[in-house]
Amino acid sequence: MRTSEKVVVVMPAYNAGRTLRLTYEELPKDTVSLVILVDDGSTDGTLEVARQLGLEIFVHNRNYGYGANQKTCYAEALRAGADIVVMVHPDYQYDPRLVPQIIDPIVRGEADVVFGSRLKSGSALAQGMPWWKYFSNRFLTNLENRTFDLSLSEFHTGYRAFRREVLETVNLALNSDGFIFDQQIVAQIVAADYRIAEIGVPTRYFPEASSASFSASTVYGLRILSLLARFSLHQRGAWHSRAFDSLRGRYTRLQPAASAAPRVVVNHRRSAPALGR
Repeated sequence: MRTSEKVVVVMPAYNAGRTLRLTYEELPKDTVSLVILVDDGSTDGTLEVARQLGLEIFVHNRNYGYGANQKTCYAEALRAGADIVVMVHPDYQYDPRLVPQIIDPIVRGEADVVFGSRLKSGSALAQGMPWWKYFSNRFLTNLENRTFDLSLSEFHTGYRAFRREVLETVNLALNSDGFIFDQQIVAQIVAADYRIAEIGVPTRYFPEASSASFSASTVYGLRILSLLARFSLHQRGAWHSRAFDSLRGRYTRLQPAASAAPRVVVNHRRSAPALGR
């Protein structure tokens, strides 16, 4: 798929040295204009592999968290002139070859954000997703659909594409540096009335692929419940959160009056009197 849009793939990396090359080699180079990797304090060979691949690399001075990594990813993608930004995890869990499909609804003007859903095809369990993760995902997704008034099959995917304007509009700086960032940005997208679409994507579960533990997933789930409660209160006007206010929604451009004629200012400067001899 060729497009006139500048497509930038961002890879939020943490100890992805064993899977980064596999992920990069399967990216469709005729679609992707630039690949940016942000390393969040890896202690393995991630940076060495990234240098060998010739990626655009940004390195955090320590491990700040998954949300902080995404903030840097999106800031640098926008600075590079991206029209569409695609987040591809470098752990090879999601199929990089599907980048053309995930950006297609944006290119055709049918969506502003696209999620690659592991649950849309209904085969996540057969592909190795742990049962407790599957059922908690379904439970939280149902709650989020009701809260956001959507009908998506999954909100918890790491395979996402954004139109540039979305990332410029939502207030990313107020989001967490942790995993809950993924759902905070969804709430902001919904609050700003952007269109979300999804495509079904297969996923891989293997030892090298990153996966949150049961305890970490439990904390993540509780934080999502808190987020949904705050979003509901904000939407009802019972409690206001700046995080859900879009940056562009704070102001409007005032057009000049049609009848106003341009003012011409003439600077009359009096000459100094000539000095006599």
